[in-house]
Amino acid sequence: MLTDTTKNIIFSAFVNHNAENNQSEIKHQLNKSQSDLLQPLREWLDSFDIQNQKLAKFIAKLIPAQCPFERDIILFGRKIAHIPPMCKLNPLYDQFVGLRFRALCYLVDQCGEDIQSYC
Repeated sequence: MLTDTTKNIIFSAFVNHNAENNQSEIKHQLNKSQSDLLQPLREWLDSFDIQNQKLAKFIAKLIPAQCPFERDIILFGRKIAHIPPMCKLNPLYDQFVGLRFRALCYLVDQCGEDIQSYC
């Protein structure tokens, strides 16, 4: 509200703050519900504890150290195209990398194994 020497000017007649707040709240709820679909799986993968040597070896072999989709296409000795890594598009990428890291750490710390063959 602005005050003039002669009258008060009220802007609330021109701007509806409730509609703006409702729209932003709806967008926030939609984004939250979309990201919450995978949240239980993320939490389970993050809390997965590795206590078995065979399981640790299986995980280290199953999850690649580098993205398998990244490629350079070479024709007649010249690079003509590059396919970028697509792994980061995976919504569980960070959890899988963390799980592989924990498996490798278990193999080194608890089993005393050399993990160079997994890298």
